[in-house]
Amino acid sequence: MVTSSSKDKVFEAIESKGVKFVRLWFTDILGLPKSFAISPSELEGAFEEGMGFDGSSIQGFARIEESDMVAKPDPETFAILPWRAKEGQNVGRMFCDILEPSGRPYAGDPRYALKRNLAALKEMGYDYYVGPELEYFYFKDDKGTEILDKGGYFDAMTTMDAASNLRRDTILTLESMGIQVEYSHHEVAPSQHEIDLRYQRGPEDGRYRHDLPDRRQGDRPAARLLCHLHAEADLRGERDGDARPPIDLQGR
Repeated sequence: MVTSSSKDKVFEAIESKGVKFVRLWFTDILGLPKSFAISPSELEGAFEEGMGFDGSSIQGFARIEESDMVAKPDPETFAILPWRAKEGQNVGRMFCDILEPSGRPYAGDPRYALKRNLAALKEMGYDYYVGPELEYFYFKDDKGTEILDKGGYFDAMTTMDAASNLRRDTILTLESMGIQVEYSHHEVAPSQHEIDLRYQRGPEDGRYRHDLPDRRQGDRPAARLLCHLHAEADLRGERDGDARPPIDLQGR
């Protein structure tokens, strides 16, 4: 449920931070990130009615004859994207619930699937805790699998510092968005790294809590989404030692 107070906080942040675009994020049934951008002038309508899009082109969403879908942003998940930060031209993001044109939740929306399962767990008397472990590989570029280091499990020093710097920058970016990182380390395989987010209690009464991934992170699709975007930026850009130049995700 979108409340007037949560909407007001979004509009206040947009004005004070100079936000020019707001990205609406969601995932397909495979957990792959999808998004589109709207201008702040469209937000009021987005909160009230959602933003329509063609669901037939999203993996697992809808057939061509029933393609109309609606993305409704959750104002409690609003955050400034640190890699798009630019004075007076910031970009915000919110996670969305996917609805049918009738306003009913779409059964294929991973976010809605999580809510249904949480409700079932609650009826059974269980508490839900989540603590995502993000394991991934760093490669030299997106055209091959050339590794950046030859380190092993928990290695403190590797043959190249590039991968460690990327992991560090990823953690700083997560924390700048209010996502608490518990620890990180090199994994078993060369160029394999892990970032563990602090586990927290899950949403209550079918509602997400502001401090959890999906909204500052908790569910797996949201964790994968943020790491996917940041990792792409790291691999495409040049990261220099302790310097953290802006990450260019133009067109994202």
